Amino acid sequence: MSTIDNLPPLRQVINDHDLVARKSLGQNFLLDLNLTAKIARQAGDLSTADVLEIGPGPGGLTRGLLAEGARRVLAIEKDSRCLPALAEIAAAYPGRLEVINGDALEVDPLAHLTPPIHIAANLPYNVGTELLVRWLTPQDWPPFWQSLTLMFQREVAERITAKPGSKAYGRLALLAQWRAEARIVMSLPPEAFTPAPKVSSAVVHLRSLPEPRFPADPKMLERVVAQAFNQRRKMLRAALKSMAPDIEDRLNAAGIEPTRRAETLSLEEFCALARVMSAA
Repeated sequence: MSTIDNLPPLRQVINDHDLVARKSLGQNFLLDLNLTAKIARQAGDLSTADVLEIGPGPGGLTRGLLAEGARRVLAIEKDSRCLPALAEIAAAYPGRLEVINGDALEVDPLAHLTPPIHIAANLPYNVGTELLVRWLTPQDWPPFWQSLTLMFQREVAERITAKPGSKAYGRLALLAQWRAEARIVMSLPPEAFTPAPKVSSAVVHLRSLPEPRFPADPKMLERVVAQAFNQRRKMLRAALKSMAPDIEDRLNAAGIEPTRRAETLSLEEFCALARVMSAA
């Protein structure tokens, strides 16, 4: 039996159900249940909350979340091979685990969850960034979730938490830090996973803010940021020229020198520019 519950160790589960990780699904299984329980604890007190998990695989983090007291877990798994293993977990935690066999990019989780809602996941590498951007850019704010506790490649985690002037600073940092607090809470080496990826991983915890740090139209801010960092080596007047022929005047109106580059602008300055662009 494992150290966190009465279910078999994950390596045995994988062998019993012949769950070889598939590269096409971005799968890397984390088999140390002490680590999965530690990741679950980074999400905070879940005893009065529902948790959305994407890509549970054989259920390591799922078991961690349930063992740490999550009120209820909704797990969305695309790989049908994992369903029997997840069914065993559901049986061990009656009424607390619901599993949906489907694509996380297509399933509406809100039909299955009761607030407050937290999201915790060892995200499949091939959809992790897309899911994060969706969760950070809803039309209305605050979002349906209170916090995100997500595992990424270390490089992606550093892009989410990066500060102006750093090489990692860009679109992800601005979208994450505009309406949430983001910090790296754990680092994991490749050998913690099966199969071992070529890069290190890290867990990022994001807590949603009641309102954005600075006012701006979400769609305009995203457009400005995307355009600016698409040509990050160019001066802003050149990088943003396609957005408006009088871009130099608009940059000046936002208090931004047109010869600066995107990586030098703070979140507050990007929001000021988005407001000017919206008002024109």
